[in-house]
Amino acid sequence: MDGLSELDARLVGCRACPRLVDWREEVARTRRAAFADQEYWGRPVPGFGPHDAALLIVGLAPAAHGANRTGRMFTGDRSGEVLYRALYDVGLASRPTAESADDGLALYGTRITSPVHCAPPANKPTPRERDTCRPWLEDELRLLAPGLRAVVVLGAFGWQAALPAFAAAGWTVPRPRPAFGHGARVTLAGGPAGRPLDLFGCFHVSQRNTFTGRLTPEMLRDVLRGAATAAGLHPDGPASQAPPGTGS
Repeated sequence: MDGLSELDARLVGCRACPRLVDWREEVARTRRAAFADQEYWGRPVPGFGPHDAALLIVGLAPAAHGANRTGRMFTGDRSGEVLYRALYDVGLASRPTAESADDGLALYGTRITSPVHCAPPANKPTPRERDTCRPWLEDELRLLAPGLRAVVVLGAFGWQAALPAFAAAGWTVPRPRPAFGHGARVTLAGGPAGRPLDLFGCFHVSQRNTFTGRLTPEMLRDVLRGAATAAGLHPDGPASQAPPGTGS
């Protein structure tokens, strides 16, 4: 078992935030009517993607009836439908849909994680919960550092949560801290492997953003394509062959 596998195995047993533990487990017990016959994951959700990923996507937190149900990031919910469709369109995913943890989906050179690993009530972690969960992201960044070249952060919450994690993991975050914005791009110097990191901002793939047109599929693909190019993955449309770093 490598370091990232060990980290993920420890993560799924975390019970550090009582409010989040109570909520994720209550949702798993009561279930949504549409999924009443399914066994919910109901635990912290680890990152998903190859352990030598060159590109990392950072979200917010698992959805109560999405990743908290399926046990895989952005799987089984509307936000995931938008994200994985775009990843497939730019050649970073093997299929355009993510329905369950055993659906055969693979990511190419790309890993997905979040700053908060448990589903929060109303999709809103507290600042304390965000800070309590941060060491998991810091360790994940250190383990990914040898191959990591670019990061896409989805939304202002993720951006604010991730910047201290990058600093703790060894990258130099400019001061004042760069502001979040869709299309923002910042280069972080240093890092555990001595390699700079290109950081990209993107509106979150929430229904509020995608249903209103604040984030369109074209906007999302543009950011992913730019980040993939910065990571050396050379995106070129739906994947007919796997770029470096293939797997789940």
